[in-house]
Amino acid sequence: MSTNTKLSSLTITDAAELLRTKEISPVELTRVCLEQIERLNPILNAFITITKESALSDAQAAENEIQRGDWRGPLQGIPIGLKDLIDTAGIKTTCGSALFASRMPTSDAFIVEALKRAGAVIVGKQNMQEFAYGGTSAASYFGPVRNPWDPDRIAGGSSGGSAAAVAAGMCLGAIGSDTGGSVRQPAAFCGVVGLKPTYGRVSTRGTFPLSWSLDHIGPICRNVSDVALMLEAIAGYDPLDATSVDLPTERYSDGLAHKTAFRIGVVRQYFEDLDPEVETAVNEAIKLIGENSIEVRDVDLPDAPTTVIGPEAYALHARSLAEAPQQYQRWTRERLDQAANVSTIDYVEGRRKLEQVRRSAKDVFSTVELLVTPTTPVPPITLKEAMEMGQPPSPGEVWLRNTRPFNAFGLPAISIPCGFTSIGLPIGLQIAGPHFAEARVLSLAYAYEQVTDWHKRRPILLS
Repeated sequence: MSTNTKLSSLTITDAAELLRTKEISPVELTRVCLEQIERLNPILNAFITITKESALSDAQAAENEIQRGDWRGPLQGIPIGLKDLIDTAGIKTTCGSALFASRMPTSDAFIVEALKRAGAVIVGKQNMQEFAYGGTSAASYFGPVRNPWDPDRIAGGSSGGSAAAVAAGMCLGAIGSDTGGSVRQPAAFCGVVGLKPTYGRVSTRGTFPLSWSLDHIGPICRNVSDVALMLEAIAGYDPLDATSVDLPTERYSDGLAHKTAFRIGVVRQYFEDLDPEVETAVNEAIKLIGENSIEVRDVDLPDAPTTVIGPEAYALHARSLAEAPQQYQRWTRERLDQAANVSTIDYVEGRRKLEQVRRSAKDVFSTVELLVTPTTPVPPITLKEAMEMGQPPSPGEVWLRNTRPFNAFGLPAISIPCGFTSIGLPIGLQIAGPHFAEARVLSLAYAYEQVTDWHKRRPILLS
């Protein structure tokens, strides 16, 4: 393995220690990631915009601070990518759409402000499903994102570019959005770790919405420790965001190893029609988790409403869709046309049910402390299959079936690698917990990670 590949394969946790002790420099690390982007982006199409000059400038500033002994914390000098619906002042933010191909925000999103305070180096804006409306990242004005484990397959979506970039060593961490699984599902398909925090835990201000009622923001990294570090940087109350919740945050990284014996609930209704290799890998993971758990039992969750996301997305796009329908990808246009037919009564009833399930979902935690499911019921399909599919496939994208309900419940949920198929495609395990119990979710994920090595595997294109 080359020196560049070793550096680009570092975790944030390990890189932060090397940066703090001045064994490597932020400029050196950033250059390596930029070289990986230059080498691999023509294959994977994970980035829309590469911010080389500003990244190197920010890396030099971080290096100067570290040399002076001014240590901000573990994200200082770390190359990070952003899904291209997160506003960055003076840098294009396109949402993967021709409609916004030249859109230039004048201010940073809340989470960008937080990352900059932490000293992170933004290396670029990552490709995605147009306007985040879908789970393949194949429907983008800038072309499809490709999976680093098999470039003929989807990376998942809608944060496909973010997950692919992290898996391929193009950055050490990334920020995605998650409205129906768009952080966790691409993390599962690309063999990395993705966390959707509790609804309201991370501000969505400055992030282009898909569905105000369901949108979440979360980190994608190579391991659980890194996710915890990134969550520490971006979580917090934002009085300018109506969905933000004013509750104290935690030092999530400090509590990873505190408690590992939990009462585990297995949501068996999410095991229906699983790919056999996914089922085997997840059952093996549950067996391993059970060896150090107080109890493992089957549980049921309430049905989640499905009539909220469409009308909210349509309300946002109705005017531009009417004025310039040709500016939208076919997938997006057809989904929005379908959403236009949802009645006001159906939407209002769906919105009321959403509030009800957010309250009732917590009842399951009277008997268990955490929930476990497969992240996706199937491995990633080919890009050819994705492009030929009817849009949207009925009754919805099957690979989002197990992630979507947790957006409705508003519960924190993480996807971690738990195996590979016989042809080398990653498989993800989903762990969820009560509202604002991110520390508990991270603790079990970390405990599982410590006794497995799935998260240490790297795509062959990195060699």
